[in-house]
Amino acid sequence: MARKRKTMMKKMLSAAITLIIIGIAGILGTNQEFVNTISNREEQVNHLNEQKVEFIAQDNLLVDFIDVGQADSILIRNQDQVMLIDAGTNKAGDTVVNYLKELGITKINYLVGTHPHEDHIGGIDDVINNFDIGQIYMPKMETTTKTFEDVLEAIENKNLTVTAPNKGDKIELGQAVGTFMTDPILDKDNLNLSSLVMRLEFGNTSFLFMGDAEKENEETINWPKTDVLKVGHHGSNTSSSKKFLEQIEPEYSIIMVGKDNSYNLPKQETIDNLKSIGSEIYRTDENGTIKIISDGNHLEIEKSK
Repeated sequence: MARKRKTMMKKMLSAAITLIIIGIAGILGTNQEFVNTISNREEQVNHLNEQKVEFIAQDNLLVDFIDVGQADSILIRNQDQVMLIDAGTNKAGDTVVNYLKELGITKINYLVGTHPHEDHIGGIDDVINNFDIGQIYMPKMETTTKTFEDVLEAIENKNLTVTAPNKGDKIELGQAVGTFMTDPILDKDNLNLSSLVMRLEFGNTSFLFMGDAEKENEETINWPKTDVLKVGHHGSNTSSSKKFLEQIEPEYSIIMVGKDNSYNLPKQETIDNLKSIGSEIYRTDENGTIKIISDGNHLEIEKSK
């Protein structure tokens, strides 16, 4: 009798263990299904995020004021079209090239060298050597510097040509339209005056890229109101007169300047002029790379620091 009970208990214990094992297996199976479900959902979210990024790049205007220290470099994109205004110093060439490559850019439709100063065209030869280039715009101003000669050599090596735009000339970047606003003032003693100045319109939003244009350039025309101003000449008091700023009334002003630069830029006079019209000021020395997204009606600003 005792043996039968012991045998029965063994059978019952064996059955219980079997049920436990089956239960554990069921739970593990359910967990695996749960993990698979979560994984699938993550893949779907990632795919949606990729679609969202593509949507932003396709339908919105993206303007990146790249932090290249005491220099200018501005990347503009819309509908697979790319424009680069200036490319920083010689030392910043790699920074600009890597920034573009990380975004998957392989072609630059429009490359603009605003004027032949090293802090604007220094990295242009690196850009030409690393990307397919459509049209190049530069003023009819030449110098004998090594920097300028390097740019010309890069242009020649790729059999490219340079267009010197006139006041009123237009370019189309996706749904955005850029207009060259002034004729450069060709003065070999002041290359800043030869700066190409472009106003870009996208829907109901607008941007004005001043290069290193000075007050003398500002006085040549009456300016339309503009949402975003790339402040001329890194915030120097040679640019951004009160009269000029009162005409354009920018909601946002971007100053591209290096931290603790030897020129003591931006000048307080310029800051005061911008504040007097209520413009919100952003600076690459304080905010890093500054990105502005336009949907044609509204502007969104992102800072890297």
